[in-house]
Order: sequence, then structure tokens, then C-alpha cells
Amino acid sequence: MLVLSNEDVEKLLTPEDCLASLEVAYRELADKRAANRERTHTYFPVEDERHPGFRFRFKSQEGGNVSSGVWALRITSDMVGVETLPSGVKRRRLLPAAPGGRYVGLVTLYSMTTLEPLCMMHDSVIQKWRVGATSALGIRGLANPDAKVASLFGSGWQAESHLHTLLHVRPSIEEVRIYSPTQANRERFVREQSPKVNGKVRLIAVDEPRKAVQGCQIVTCATATMDPCFSGEWLEPGTHVTSITSPDGTAMRRELDDATFDRADRIVVLSKEQILHDNQIDILGPVQRGRITMDDIVSIPELLAGVKPGRTGKDQITVYANNTGMGLQFAAVGARIHELALEKKIGREVPTDWFLEDTTP
Repeated sequence: MLVLSNEDVEKLLTPEDCLASLEVAYRELADKRAANRERTHTYFPVEDERHPGFRFRFKSQEGGNVSSGVWALRITSDMVGVETLPSGVKRRRLLPAAPGGRYVGLVTLYSMTTLEPLCMMHDSVIQKWRVGATSALGIRGLANPDAKVASLFGSGWQAESHLHTLLHVRPSIEEVRIYSPTQANRERFVREQSPKVNGKVRLIAVDEPRKAVQGCQIVTCATATMDPCFSGEWLEPGTHVTSITSPDGTAMRRELDDATFDRADRIVVLSKEQILHDNQIDILGPVQRGRITMDDIVSIPELLAGVKPGRTGKDQITVYANNTGMGLQFAAVGARIHELALEKKIGREVPTDWFLEDTTP
């Protein structure tokens, strides 16, 4: 069995490979050639004495698709809670409480034919790019193709992948406005990311949320906030909006307000099943208020497979709620990483025999 670190994964995974692998997996999910179990979070009453209110949480998700040939199980063993920034904004935070001030997140790939574990790898680099790439697939399918100005709420780990995958699917973008509640963070993000876009795109730090909405044809939220990033009343006709934060069954956090969902002419999500599983009240709001039905909500697999339409008019407001993580994503992207690692002889081998047994499970 191959063991891969985040450093190994970073050497192997490109945004292009991530986008391509995920698109195949989502199309197969629509065609019933893939499967996914809804993500679960289990909180337990064990707290970190150094950080009152932070509790142990175990997260798991799993899935697989025919093309990848693998089933993936992704787990994280977390110490999680909510912190308040100096600006007063609340956000979820994971503590590096493992030995050495580190985190625990692992993906294991299993062969669907030989059953054996093929690979175990760190999860955070895949986590970062599979979220950004999935949001980008939503942008490609829903945003107006002639968009020139976009914005990005957030200046952290997820914001970086969202910036670069956005520019991959919409190379016509000329300006991206960056907002996060801490001035130093948004200015740092612009300073660090500007050289990576090779001067082709203007990155501008803005000092209030309204400036990251008005005049922007694509608005992306990539944050860990607990409360909406902006007022949906500010949205202009033709805007496409992306969010990556929805209630997860335990924390009622959200990036988009009711006005944004109510004004949307088309709502697309990653998983319709997760909406009910986690009681995602942000997405359920328009349904409960009688504005739309559950059948009006489209999943990204349905959109990519052409089962249901996306944008049907230039002035429509569209929302893509990247509302969960999928084990299927880790199967599709992880299989590609495993393939490349074998080709390039990257990683460490441990005896597969250690993980096999002679008696029935």
C-alpha cells in the first residue's frame, strides 16, 4: 500500500486534473455509475482545556465511481469550535491539537475488484482543490460567459483554490475584488496571489462587503464564517453567486442570507440529499416560504449531465451552493493522484499484507 503526504499530493495534483476527474465523477453519479454516502459529523463531550468550548468531532464521508475503480473513505479527527475575530465576525476553527501542533485528516482508497487498500494519503491538499474545482464547475455551468469582474470573500486556504479555479474556467475575468473582515489578511492575499496570476488579472482588496458585490458578475464566498457575508439585496441582474458553507447538522453556519436565495432564479447544489440530511435551512428557506419546490433545485451532477437546465437568461441571478463534501470527490481525485504517484515513483510503500486478514470480517 502506498502512503502519500500532503507534500507528495502537492507535487502531483493540478487544478486541471482535479476539474477533469470531478466532472467525470459527477456525470457518473447522475448516470448511477457512482455512489456517495452523506457526510456525517459526530461531536463528543471531550473538550480542549486550553480552549474552552472546543470539542472533539469525528467527520467521515465515503464514495466511489466506476471510472476511478476505487472506493474512498475520508475521515478527520478534529477539535472544533467557534472563535470571534477582533472585527466581531464569528467563524469556525479547527485546532491543531494533534502532537506537534498538527491536524488529523486521512483518505484511504480501496480497490473495488481486489478489495485491498491501495493508498492512504493526507486529505487537506485534496480538500482544498476539490472544493475550489467543484465551485468552478458551477461557475462554468451557470455564470455568464462574458463576465469581466468577479469578487472573492475570504483570504485563506479555500480562497486560494477558488481564485485559481475561477480563472481557469473564466479566463475572460479582468478584475477580482477581495474582501475579508481583517484588513491585513485581505491585503496579504492580494500581495501573495498577484504574482501567481502573472499580471493577467487585477486583484484588489476592498474595505467593505458591498464593494465586493455591486458591479461584480461573479461573487464567490470561500470562508469559515458563521453568518452571511453580504446582503442579497445588493445583487445585480445576471450575477452568479457561489457559497461553500451551509449548516452541517450541528453548526447552523451560512455564507448567504435569505434574500440571496429568494432572489435566485436558479439554485444548484452539490447534493440534494445533504440538504435534508443536515437540515440546511439556508437552501430550504425558499422552499419553506413557497417560492420554489425541492424539484426546482438542481444538483451539479444533473447540471453537468444535461438532465436539468442551469442559467436560461442573461439577467438571471444564479446560486451554486457547494453544500457538502463528498467521499466521491476523494475517490475520483485520489485515484488520479495514486495513478500519478505510481508513475512518478512518489510516496512510501508499506506491506499491503499488514492490512489483510484470514478470517471473515
